[in-house]
Amino acid sequence: MLYYLFEYLESQFNFPGAGLFQFITFRAASAFILALLISSIYGKRIITYLRKQQVGETIRDLGLDGQNQKAGTPTMGGLIIIFSTLIPVFLLTKLDNIYVIILLITTIWMGLIGFLDDYIKVFKKDKQGLKGKFKILGQVGLGLIVGSMLYFHGDVTIKQQLPKEQQIENQEGKKVLFGKAEKSIKTTVPFFKNNELDYASLLSFLGEKAEKYGWIVFIFITIFIVTGISNGANLTDGIDGLAAGSSAIIVIALAVFAWVSGNIIFADYLDVMYIPNSGEMTVYILAFAGALIGFLWYNTYPAQVFMGDTGSLTIGGIIAVIAIAIRKELLLPILAGVFVVENLSVILQVSYFKYTKKKFGVGRRIFKMSPLHHHYQKLGYHESKIVVRFWIVGILLAVFTIVTLKLR
Repeated sequence: MLYYLFEYLESQFNFPGAGLFQFITFRAASAFILALLISSIYGKRIITYLRKQQVGETIRDLGLDGQNQKAGTPTMGGLIIIFSTLIPVFLLTKLDNIYVIILLITTIWMGLIGFLDDYIKVFKKDKQGLKGKFKILGQVGLGLIVGSMLYFHGDVTIKQQLPKEQQIENQEGKKVLFGKAEKSIKTTVPFFKNNELDYASLLSFLGEKAEKYGWIVFIFITIFIVTGISNGANLTDGIDGLAAGSSAIIVIALAVFAWVSGNIIFADYLDVMYIPNSGEMTVYILAFAGALIGFLWYNTYPAQVFMGDTGSLTIGGIIAVIAIAIRKELLLPILAGVFVVENLSVILQVSYFKYTKKKFGVGRRIFKMSPLHHHYQKLGYHESKIVVRFWIVGILLAVFTIVTLKLR
């Protein structure tokens, strides 16, 4: 809203300072600060309200130190993250930007699924919450919507960098570096010099029909990534500050990718895919990062509030959608490595237990407990130490992921 207001003041009255709102970097920095302030200042009021409503976490007895003391801690704190993100977004972004619209849909959609799950747990006293099949259905539904919008919407395009011999000067005397905007289902493949993969090539066995049906592969992969990353974020939300801190690191790295991908100068310099209009996501992403960091004010050990599925499912969905929109989804196994490892630890634990029980009659375990952070708790590490070490690993993975811009 403020963007359009200052755009009007600039065009009609040449209002001093109004031109600053044309710069993505200024609006992104403002969104970050505003979201952080809203989350850290007004978060206390939301926590107080949740406590009055007796929205307390029910703790399962897992035999972990300090676990029982957490019983009754307010949950549904993901509402703090969502509201602290959406307010700066509505104030500072171009709301008609297709990428902003997709992220708004993602935030509200996954927020509602998570809220429903938490509501059932807290108010219906059903520890299982929303049945798993309904969660998966919601995640698949979002993946289908996002994949369809990214493929079929006319404003979602990329521009291919032209060969040197075709980079001629236009009528204004500027060198044309990129070709015309075109629809594409190409993505970025890390570590390779010619680092673009057309998903249609996965259907090469269909011959000429591969290009026609490539969108099916793209939507299927979108569904898979949205489901996997949102579940990974959900599993990571097990000890104070782990999910919020790890997510903040991931989204700040994604902000760098979004800004570079949407800036024609840096896209050319770094030789990355140029995605027109995608830079606007930087404002949204930094608002989200500010909300997460502000939430940590209350979520670090000892937590005054838990994000619940309202927060964790929303976080995972947003991260997945951002990565897909800027065609960096194949970097997620590295960038979101903490989520991936947490997910794998559960899959391996359950699979190995079932296999050994069937073969030997007694189920055996790889880890003392899963997800992985609980394994370290069982080993006697304090949860604060586990969280900080996971953050350090997350930072290393984020830096390495950014380095892949030139590491080929």
